[in-house]
Formats: sequence, structure tokens, C-alpha cells
Amino acid sequence: MKSKGLHIRISERRLNKIRAYAANKEKTITQIIEDYIDRLPSAEIGDSSTTPRTE
Repeated sequence: MKSKGLHIRISERRLNKIRAYAANKEKTITQIIEDYIDRLPSAEIGDSSTTPRTE
């Protein structure tokens, strides 16, 4: 798998918070973000709606 870059703008407060969290967990910021992304549910193909379904 080829890695790609991601650039985001966040507040200094949030950056410091994720830095501290990563240091506490002995992980990199990249690892923390990847862990959170991996927890996201998979999107259904063809469903680009952001409105929750009611059944």
C-alpha cells in the first residue's frame, strides 16, 4: 500500500491535546489518527447520504 499525505488545519489547543494523548499512549499522531479512522463504519457503496436511515 502506498502512503499518501493529509494536511489539516486544527487549533493549537487540539494539536497539543493529540500530541499529549499520543505521547501518553506511546504512539505517533499518525497511529492515533489511523486507529480512529479504522474504527469508522464502512460506507455502503452508492449511499452518499448523510441523513440517518429510519426503518
